[in-house]
Amino acid sequence: MSNYPLSYKLSWLPRFLKPSLSGDQQGFAPAAAATMEPPPARTVRLAFVGDISAVANRRAPQCDPAIATLLGSADLVIGNCESPVVERPSAAMGTKLGTHHAMTERFLADALAAVGISHERLVLSLANNHVLDQGVDGFDETVAALNRLGIRSIGTAANGPIERLAAGPLTIGFAAFTLWRNAGAAAFAGRVSMQGDSAQWPRGAAIDLTCAVPHWDWEFRHFPQAETRALARHLAAQGVGLIAGHHAHVLQPVERIGKALVAYGLGDFLGTAFSRQPWPGRIGGILTVDISADAGTRGAIAAYRLHAFMRLRAGDHERLVPVEALEGILRQKAMARLNTVFGNGN
Repeated sequence: MSNYPLSYKLSWLPRFLKPSLSGDQQGFAPAAAATMEPPPARTVRLAFVGDISAVANRRAPQCDPAIATLLGSADLVIGNCESPVVERPSAAMGTKLGTHHAMTERFLADALAAVGISHERLVLSLANNHVLDQGVDGFDETVAALNRLGIRSIGTAANGPIERLAAGPLTIGFAAFTLWRNAGAAAFAGRVSMQGDSAQWPRGAAIDLTCAVPHWDWEFRHFPQAETRALARHLAAQGVGLIAGHHAHVLQPVERIGKALVAYGLGDFLGTAFSRQPWPGRIGGILTVDISADAGTRGAIAAYRLHAFMRLRAGDHERLVPVEALEGILRQKAMARLNTVFGNGN
């Protein structure tokens, strides 16, 4: 019922055990840059985090204060809700094994409190392959739970391809979609956005910046597929100025396409695979993007930075630590991996 090619399915376990560094490594940008000189007088900050799930956490994570401070500096925090929010999983065995995702409303609220993200500043995409893991009823329960928590969601078919949200004085148009699904096409239709062709998106509304949040590419590969980069170029050509991708579960590089900024994959924010995930998959990223709110450059990207962190195992939950705060051999391995992924952009 899923739409993964056979070669993808066969490669999943080997790549999970050993995330790949193969692929085209050319043409990428630095992990951080100021893109406007002089800088604008007024900016709005967006912070993008990766996939959020309860698979690797029995209770809320611990979070280094530096990460919480960073997230607290953003006008909006945007992430991917990789687990349906349900009180009682309908796919009990799959949920226990970790093949089907689920998290309770209480877990999500506790996790957000632990990492310092206020509900009113959070935007969660539901456009991903796991959103129907607990069936259609689980999808409806998820939408209702986010509404109760005061968390805005994007990526549902009911709200259309582009959803306009205020970020300070700016209006950001968010277009969240998934290329992958774990359930049948009929179940996804009318519920989850799979509209990745920006040429079909509506035009004419007053938007300062269009931001795509795609669930794309192949898992556990640090460098995006050629087809993914081609789609990024297509989106940029259609006027999308910012793209923050999900699904790879490992960090992927950043690219500038004209004035557009593309972060291909931010990895996981909270572990979405097994609790004993190999270390390269424990490196995640928080992308901060400062957007001009000045009259002459309104909506232009003024600066960006990819902040790498690592999810360390702490009993029945994870501990989020900036890579710079790691010690010993783990720090050396993490820094070497980051240099390989982002080194060609320096």
